Amino acid sequence: MDDLNSIFIRQINEKQEKAFHELFLRFFNYLVVYAMRRVQRRDVAEDIVQEVFVNVWEGDKEFNSYVGFRAFLYNAVANRCMDYLKHQVVEDRYAAAVMKEEHEWDELDMAEEEMYRELHLVVQELPERSRAVFELHLEGKKNEEIAQLLALSVLTVKSYKKNAMQYLRKRLGDAHFLLLVGKFFLIGYPLFVFVVVLGVKYDHRYGL
Repeated sequence: MDDLNSIFIRQINEKQEKAFHELFLRFFNYLVVYAMRRVQRRDVAEDIVQEVFVNVWEGDKEFNSYVGFRAFLYNAVANRCMDYLKHQVVEDRYAAAVMKEEHEWDELDMAEEEMYRELHLVVQELPERSRAVFELHLEGKKNEEIAQLLALSVLTVKSYKKNAMQYLRKRLGDAHFLLLVGKFFLIGYPLFVFVVVLGVKYDHRYGL
């Protein structure tokens, strides 16, 4: 048997095809079972063993004994299993992070949609003239444009907008109102404009 094993190792070193057929018959199933204990998947285990066999065929490593060759095969499979598991951990963490981010964005989208819906409902409660002024304001139109479109004075437009803001604040509450203001009305304006919106002071520079 030792002579047969020595001949087998010599043929492996010489890259003889019949030796690699023998390699498959002797070790494939055992190595697959060995790998499966680590990676828990037969398809992955089979791929790992085949990769090890390919490396033996393509590599330039020479083996001195059958025992040493067998130990090399098992160590190579074990190392590849470890690499696979490490890669899976990274992939799983990445997938979990992506899913978490997508979930958070979905929640933000839902929250934003709810904010739009609530704003729309409250705006519909405004008196007709005040609502018309405020909706044009939400479209980004300036006081002068609104005044021209509705045949009003600029002062009257400002008054309607002021009344609308006060009503929204009363209906929504300060915290929710500030959130809506920051999201929809005053993007790009300085922070102290929030004070204006809350009714402490109105500043003509911001169209109020």
